[in-house]
Amino acid sequence: MALDRQIDELYQLPLGEFTSARNALARTVGGADASLVKRLEKPTVVPWAINQLYWRDRPAWDRLMMSGAALRTAQIAALEGKKADVRKAVEAHRKTLAESVERATELAAEHDAKPAPDPLARMLEALSISAAPLLHPGRLTDMVQPAGFEALTGVTPHPAPPSAFKRSEPSAKGGAPRKQADVIPIDRDAVRRAEAARREKEAKIAAATRNLERARAAESQARRALARAEEEVRQAEAALARLKEQV
Repeated sequence: MALDRQIDELYQLPLGEFTSARNALARTVGGADASLVKRLEKPTVVPWAINQLYWRDRPAWDRLMMSGAALRTAQIAALEGKKADVRKAVEAHRKTLAESVERATELAAEHDAKPAPDPLARMLEALSISAAPLLHPGRLTDMVQPAGFEALTGVTPHPAPPSAFKRSEPSAKGGAPRKQADVIPIDRDAVRRAEAARREKEAKIAAATRNLERARAAESQARRALARAEEEVRQAEAALARLKEQV
């Protein structure tokens, strides 16, 4: 827990201080933890600005996450054929997003950093409407793009009712039938296949992540065991040297 807190503090620092502070922390903790700290990536300017929003103006961050969740809920409800005011949710989220971009820009400017507004807005939007919560919010290091279809995880679009499909109507002069605008039906099988492929990829990623975490934990344990063994060897050698002197 102490190390987690120290790592969080790294991502709250001005961008130019990150590397030196990370290296100093690695020297302080030592052992396997030092290796973990050394692997921490320095954020680029846009993720760093978003980290500052999270750490230094949590109410603004929470408002953005809530408006994004509300928008996603409204979009899912509409796709499932339920009543939802998507336009209102879009307008509310757009307003909150603009406020968040402005606030993150202000916080960055306090340290003479200038994140580009368009990438900043796109990344904040992607984070706010994502179906999966961030594992470590406030520790972002690289750009995150809007998820597109993946943002609507698990949604089964509701098919249009038969009345939605327009029939040909005879023309007023008795000529050829006049066609109204066609409505393209939703290919539910394609959606299911896309969802199945996405779930399969996510399962593989999750399994790989678990394997990596187990490997890192095993590495950490092995390093600690090696350190203990080396210390025992040093103590045994010192004891042997003392016995030889006595003899």
